[in-house]
Amino acid sequence: MKKHICLLEGDGIGPEIIAQGVAAVSEAAARCGHELTFEKAIIGGAAVNAAGEPLPARTVEKCRQADAVFLGAVGGPEWDAVSPDKRPEKGLLGIRKALGLYANLRPALLMPELAGACLLKPETAAAGIDLVVVRELTGDIYFGEPRGISTRGGMRAGVNTMVYTEEEIRRIARTAFELARLRRRRVCSVDKSNVLETSRLWREVVIEEHRNYGDVELSHLYVDNAAMQLVRAPSQFDVILTGNLFGDILSDEAAAVTGSLGMLPSASVGVSGPGLFEPVHGSAPDIAGQDKANPLAAILSGAMLLRLGLGMPEAADLVEKAARAALAKGYRTADIMETGKSLLGCAAMGQKIVENIRGAC
Repeated sequence: MKKHICLLEGDGIGPEIIAQGVAAVSEAAARCGHELTFEKAIIGGAAVNAAGEPLPARTVEKCRQADAVFLGAVGGPEWDAVSPDKRPEKGLLGIRKALGLYANLRPALLMPELAGACLLKPETAAAGIDLVVVRELTGDIYFGEPRGISTRGGMRAGVNTMVYTEEEIRRIARTAFELARLRRRRVCSVDKSNVLETSRLWREVVIEEHRNYGDVELSHLYVDNAAMQLVRAPSQFDVILTGNLFGDILSDEAAAVTGSLGMLPSASVGVSGPGLFEPVHGSAPDIAGQDKANPLAAILSGAMLLRLGLGMPEAADLVEKAARAALAKGYRTADIMETGKSLLGCAAMGQKIVENIRGAC
């Protein structure tokens, strides 16, 4: 099987981690008899510098022509002063919308090899963390209109509008229920229906859609309680279903409690066309170019790309097993370093993964 991937390296540590992700997925695919080709395109701050906008039309075209899109990270203080429509993050929001990617899947898994790096109490960590946040991507306050900053009564006022349609809610609910059927058959829908009309509609539609999934258990939490429960007892969760804003916050929290944002991957998928695969973490401009970044989130995003984006589950398994084998052998990057372990830089950690794939771990 031959597949084509569009690479969006982005900003900060993006190029460094994507390089390691490409090396790992290429090696795994080749071992399974597949061939991958790659083409780069610009996005985020790099695109602002090169083309004057965070998402050039040529980038969108290249992504649409690909079988999958592999993204590093966008943003950084270099672009803090640019106008809102030119901010690097606009490129990320824009490419998700352009590709019709309405579902963001963010697994948070505490690997036994990293139990010591978990930020929770030992007894809480011992219960395990293995959940997926299913976040709606194309609606909510990030895209609602009207929006902007204006003057009211002589004072500046900022306005953003939270909007959800019934179909947007229904399709993301289906995604969560279908995913739960492949896991432990539990969905917790997170909203703020005690104060928000959008959340009241959200809960109504989720309940309606659940009638088609009687084999899946459905529960509900307000977002503030959900945030607390993720820290207090994350083992209770299987699939968390929520909107764009709440999902943005909760998925980062879920990632952080496992020990490091540098470990967790994500996938954004739609009805058809290429999916977008990226690490959960940001561009980390403070360590960019210093070979200090943790490439494992990008490498594991590459595994999701192989499995969900290209239909290569055997190759995906190779990547995931190679990553766990490297951790089991005691290799660590600075963000997950523990006493008695071996500290590696970004490139060296990536090379260990490739070596494990070549040796079948």
